[in-house]
Amino acid sequence: MIDMTDSKIENMDLSTLEAMVGELINTVDQLQHENFTLKNQQDSLVSERTTLIKKTELARTRIESIIARLRAVETSS
Repeated sequence: MIDMTDSKIENMDLSTLEAMVGELINTVDQLQHENFTLKNQQDSLVSERTTLIKKTELARTRIESIIARLRAVETSS
């Protein structure tokens, strides 16, 4: 953050202030773009996580079923 006293601001010329405001605008634009990108990335990762959780649960169910069938075959033999 820029810390300026009133006397320093009074001594600045208009072009310097315009340049500083321009830099601030560019920084805000850059941060907004970065924020948008990060939100999209987060949404994508949350979606991917949900899909992976569903796949994991399906695999767990199948494996438990296979184990149960193997135990049934083992006890019947």
